[in-house]
Amino acid sequence: AGTAPGKKITARLKRTLPVRGPQAPTLSELMRWYCLNTNTHGCRRIVVSRGRLRRLLWILLTLSAVGLILWQCAELLMNYYSASVSVTVQFQKLPFPAVTICNINPYKYSAMKEYLSELDKETKKALETFYGFSEGKSKVRRSVEEWNRTGSDFFQQIPLLKVEDLSRTATDLNSGQKRKIEGSVFHKDSSIVNAGDSNDIIGFQLCDANNSSECALYTFSSGVNAIQEWYKLHYMNIMAQIPLETKEKLSYSADDLLLTCFFDGLSCDKRHFTRFHHPLHGNCYTFNSGQNGTVLSTSTGGSEYGLQVVLYIDEEDYNPFLVTSTGAKIIVHDQDEYPFIEDIGTEIETAAATSIGMHFTRSRKLSKPYSDCTETGADIPVENLYNKSYSLQICLHSCFQKAMVDSCGCAQYAQPLPAGAEYCNYKKNPNWMYCYYKLHEKFVKEQLGCQQICKDACSFKEWALTTSIAQWPSTASEDWMLRVLSWDKGQKLNKKLNKTDLANLMVFYKDLNERFISENPANTLVILLSNFGGQLGLWMSCSVVCVIEIVEVFFIDSLSIVMRRQWQRAKKWWNNRQGAGPGKPTQPGDVERQGHDNPACIDEDLPTFNTALRLPLPQDSPLPRTPPPNYSTLRLESAFTEQLPDTLELSQH
Repeated sequence: AGTAPGKKITARLKRTLPVRGPQAPTLSELMRWYCLNTNTHGCRRIVVSRGRLRRLLWILLTLSAVGLILWQCAELLMNYYSASVSVTVQFQKLPFPAVTICNINPYKYSAMKEYLSELDKETKKALETFYGFSEGKSKVRRSVEEWNRTGSDFFQQIPLLKVEDLSRTATDLNSGQKRKIEGSVFHKDSSIVNAGDSNDIIGFQLCDANNSSECALYTFSSGVNAIQEWYKLHYMNIMAQIPLETKEKLSYSADDLLLTCFFDGLSCDKRHFTRFHHPLHGNCYTFNSGQNGTVLSTSTGGSEYGLQVVLYIDEEDYNPFLVTSTGAKIIVHDQDEYPFIEDIGTEIETAAATSIGMHFTRSRKLSKPYSDCTETGADIPVENLYNKSYSLQICLHSCFQKAMVDSCGCAQYAQPLPAGAEYCNYKKNPNWMYCYYKLHEKFVKEQLGCQQICKDACSFKEWALTTSIAQWPSTASEDWMLRVLSWDKGQKLNKKLNKTDLANLMVFYKDLNERFISENPANTLVILLSNFGGQLGLWMSCSVVCVIEIVEVFFIDSLSIVMRRQWQRAKKWWNNRQGAGPGKPTQPGDVERQGHDNPACIDEDLPTFNTALRLPLPQDSPLPRTPPPNYSTLRLESAFTEQLPDTLELSQH
């Protein structure tokens, strides 16, 4: 069956009429169609305005509105990722934190002399050589020759040097030889105490065991600080070789450290404390550690309802070269946190009553995309060596220890031991000190990458401490109080207590107000979309449907037009390549079928009868003549192959 005449007419009309809308053949026609049909009034006014000035003004206004929309939407988008801070204060019964107490002197000096006798002997010789110091004798400076006869392996490992800063030469205190300072020089902490000439600087040199020319000199303004730092290096090397069980016996027991204990007005004893061994502070004891599953709490603020302990410091048994202050160190922390006493510990004086008032604060930060914090630390590529809840300090120390094991082949003594590693010592790792100092230098300069990897915890607890000190015991009560305490401890001490051996500590809540600081999103998704809609309506009288229309026209339709034009060009190029031969003659009708621009049609309206009469004649062509009529074209059957049913009935009548 043939095609219906109506369909043929419709198809011919479609081919004849101009194509507009998304199916327009060019981008300019598509943009014109969009501006005439869109709901954004600015675009429409650009097309329909008469006069160049008015059209230019509408273009400027429309572009300005688009710029303002982009700017305001960018501001809204950035504010979407901001957070507001809210503070909530609640009055309630508060859990009491864990309180870790350590003696500043980690091990009893009387018990450690067996291990430190050689080191102490060489340290005394160093003090005598530099200062003329001698126990029980007059201060007579020893000669270098006498010093050479008593030298030991300690100074062969780390030689002590007296440096002349101006000439960059150093004198070895062990051999007496002068050497030129090569390599890097690192100046450590200074002190108000200086020996001899102010130009004399004491230090020690660390060299690479595999390359003796690679050395670093660490200098100190005071010989006391230099010798003490030198002593600590050898001390850590010795302690790293002593088993943990032996070190726990060499340190203070709970009976040695604690004299009296009260909590919340009730008596307590060593059973309320948990032993915790710290590499640098020996045996420490944590009150209310929560290991038995019970966390104590308090329902009343004030010093009488907190923790009150009297500590026995035993100043006479202090190591004179390791520590220079007397007292104890405490730290207040959560039961799941590791007590970093060496970093944030608070020192407690002897012969004084130290009162520490606390304010409890819980903080909660928003994680990504609002901040770069971590919830549990599981997303941090650093192994937690402390077996406690994640914190920034745990991550930094664990990262450095891992770098220490990877670079130096052993672990640093002051931090937990990773699995499969062992602590550094001279015998197995002769290069560890030089490696440690160089690695620590990179860590401080943030060159190891630990500060970039480690993040803050999103939630944490904090106890703000307020410390006050009073003389204790008073002059009036000193005599009887020391007698009573000596009587209580007399069976173990066999001596009368001195007030410089005692420290009184009180830790309590100043009030029971719990402060909760939290971050909340400043904007929600609903508010963000509403703000976007307000900006679009204000500057462009546009809605969400208008935005969808813009996406459709400027992206989908424009892309389809560009792709269609490229496809037509490629198809035309391919047909010309396949059809045109080298000797193919030109067809007679080719020139006649070629179109040309008509200069008479200067407007955009369709040609009329009058404009058609004004069309110029083509050059070298005869004048047009009216052809005779061909009446056969009026016959319907020649134009339509099939007669419609209604016309068939009319012809029969």
